[in-house]
Amino acid sequence: MDLTEFNDRVGNLSQGRYAGLPIAPVPDEEDTEVPAAGETAWRLSVATYDAEETFEEQFTRFLEKVDASAVKAIIIGEWEDAYEESSAMIVRLLLDNADRFPQLRSVFLGAMEGEECEISWIKQADVTPLLEAFPLLERLEVRGGDGLELRPVRHEALRVLRFESGGLPAGVVRAVGACDLPALEYLEVWLGVEQYGGDARVTDLQGILSGERLPALRHLGLQDSEIQDEIAAAVAGAPVVARLEALSLAMGTLTDAGAEALLSGQPLTHLKRLDLHHHYLTDAMAARVRAALPGTGIDLSDQEDIDNDWRYVAVSE
Repeated sequence: MDLTEFNDRVGNLSQGRYAGLPIAPVPDEEDTEVPAAGETAWRLSVATYDAEETFEEQFTRFLEKVDASAVKAIIIGEWEDAYEESSAMIVRLLLDNADRFPQLRSVFLGAMEGEECEISWIKQADVTPLLEAFPLLERLEVRGGDGLELRPVRHEALRVLRFESGGLPAGVVRAVGACDLPALEYLEVWLGVEQYGGDARVTDLQGILSGERLPALRHLGLQDSEIQDEIAAAVAGAPVVARLEALSLAMGTLTDAGAEALLSGQPLTHLKRLDLHHHYLTDAMAARVRAALPGTGIDLSDQEDIDNDWRYVAVSE
């Protein structure tokens, strides 16, 4: 995997592609021409509000119209009343039909935009069964943290794990660090704010920062946090950093104090990319960061108003 290239497109479905495949919706009943099942990222989605069909009805049609045995990538968009009903029903549908998806490698659960359902309104569930039922899964991405659960597991094939949220539960953060993921190369978590359930503290990150169970990790994103300075200080001495190619502390409330801690810690000159976008650094500190890492691609875009006492993360509600 080219992590720099992946970093540019991860989680972004706006280009009409996912996991390297063109995205297509579930065929209608009358459709006679259906894209090749294994050459398509299939998007299953019904309206959150006033859905004309249930998600289960669409899923049934999907199995009827598409050769599930060849499907490699599934995107789960909206489901009816996603702000009240959790994704447990969708997880169950996938589990009940796991034997029909022997080639499944990529799943994005909750890929809906704000106008469809705000990220912190999306009701999620325990996603551990997806890892247990699909041992060949290489990529799992989840949007929304309300009700999200994860239990420590070992998964031999997973290479990409992402949690997008406006508030990620501390239990999920700890579980990530307790999972044995020997193939994981890319880990990204949006920690969010306490108002929306983001109650993780630096101590909850210790399993991740040690890197003991993540021997292949090359990209680490600990971002969108209101304690970004504390995270930066912890990262400065974290064992996992030495093996990284890319580090993201973006989208949060990073200030000069956090950047100073980062620069005062272990060397970061081996990094190919350092993402700090959406930050509260002064111009002088931003210049220091660039000067300290001349060979690193650094993103210091989206400088926020440092004179404003109210500091906010990029994604909350």
